[in-house]
Amino acid sequence: MCGRYSITTPVEAMRGLFGFAGPGLNLQPRYNAAPTQVLPVVRRVADGDDRELVLLRWGLVPSWAKDIKIAARLINARAETVAEKPSYRTAFRRRRCLVPADGFYEWKKAGGGNKQPFRIRLPDGGPFAFAGLWERWQPEGGEAVESFTIVTTEAALGIRDIHARMPVILPPADYRPWLDPAATPDGLGALLRPYEAALEADPVSTAVNSVRNDTPDCLEPVTEISPLL
Repeated sequence: MCGRYSITTPVEAMRGLFGFAGPGLNLQPRYNAAPTQVLPVVRRVADGDDRELVLLRWGLVPSWAKDIKIAARLINARAETVAEKPSYRTAFRRRRCLVPADGFYEWKKAGGGNKQPFRIRLPDGGPFAFAGLWERWQPEGGEAVESFTIVTTEAALGIRDIHARMPVILPPADYRPWLDPAATPDGLGALLRPYEAALEADPVSTAVNSVRNDTPDCLEPVTEISPLL
């Protein structure tokens, strides 16, 4: 699964990679982004081929949901079942997005019930995109909520010893087909695979365990790892 990630890349650098139009948002670096928070995603503009950068709530709220609490269980969508599960299948067909990131965290199990967090990133530390889905939920008598989830798959071979699963990282060549409204389920499914290029993983401070900690220290590798690992 993916329950925490970072996006610290400036908006104009993201624009060059993701090709969104319109004014950039005034985004603050997020070193420890967490579910229920409002975070940037890139999606197609309705009735057009342009892309836009928008802020959505992490944790999908399906249009048919009775209340927003369901979002806590829908922060990730498994690639193997995303086309069939009622919570995701409509968004999979109609509302796909790119979730900008420049690293994500996974926890490796250790003895005694301890876990060591690792930050996983591209070798150059640059930004990339998770495959995402988004939805719009209208509560009775309230304001509409737009939310997203991150699609996950089996972990790439190089990081499988840390965690069995990982978010789907889309290479830039897959951005257009992922966002294409005419894409078929089979074609989309072919994009949801473990990342094939190199990834690097660094042990980081257990400060990332708390969502209250959202500072540059979360990104820094640590030199000492628990002897229980």
